[in-house]
Amino acid sequence: MAERPARGARPIHSAQVIRTERLTPHMQRLVLGGEGLADFTAGTYTDHYVKLLFPAEGVDYPEPFDLQRIRGEFPRDQWPVTRTYTVRAWDPEHRELTLDFVIHGDEGLAGPWASRAEPGDILRFTGPGGAYAPDTDADWHLLAGDESALPAIAAALEALPEGAEAYAFVEVAGPGEEQKIDCDVDVVWLHRGNRPQGEALVEAVRALEFPEGRLHAFVHGEAGCVKELRRLLRVELQIPRDDLSISGYWRLGHNEDGWQSSKREWNARIEVEQENPEQEHTAPAA
Repeated sequence: MAERPARGARPIHSAQVIRTERLTPHMQRLVLGGEGLADFTAGTYTDHYVKLLFPAEGVDYPEPFDLQRIRGEFPRDQWPVTRTYTVRAWDPEHRELTLDFVIHGDEGLAGPWASRAEPGDILRFTGPGGAYAPDTDADWHLLAGDESALPAIAAALEALPEGAEAYAFVEVAGPGEEQKIDCDVDVVWLHRGNRPQGEALVEAVRALEFPEGRLHAFVHGEAGCVKELRRLLRVELQIPRDDLSISGYWRLGHNEDGWQSSKREWNARIEVEQENPEQEHTAPAA
């Protein structure tokens, strides 16, 4: 069962690693299961995400695990570290949760942990959150992102009804990072090579001849790249905001802690700059 939260707190799920699979040189898959997922559910959205809780190095927490108690009794630098990951798949019948992790050697926290994970290892998390699923009333769909958005893009493509018109662009390091996706859409795999992050993705989406009709788009990945694609969709093409799911999953030069603390301000500033450019010049100097 999910661990009982304090009133107002999000329930914490405790799952066991069931099996692991290296999908590509830089993508590791973990399948989680166990009784700790008895109260977990997902499936409304294709961009469902969970907040993984990694213990601070060298710190043991009292049982039963109580995040509110930990935050009240432990110094901040000993709180669990949070990392956000997309739900690649949820199988309610077998109670199995699939998460895919981008691996960059020993860089980061979640990636190295996932690359070493073995069956029986315990992972705690909250969630799921989420807000996007392909709108079946749309005339066509655009899905664009990098490795960080690939699990959500793949889930969305697999959820599209047969015959749906869709264009999918995924930027990865090279041909070895391409994945098989069970869908009827021909995914355009963009190999980054030595080019700057997101450059190939922006170039490919800008080169697309946009079909007539209502578009529903999902565009996520590195924040700088997303900023440029948001300008194309919202400012140049005037796509209604309600028909766009567009946000930076991460930002070059920032870990998740730094990015999440500045993300709201970044998004608000970009919206002002792109949709109300006159405000950028009339606002008082700081």
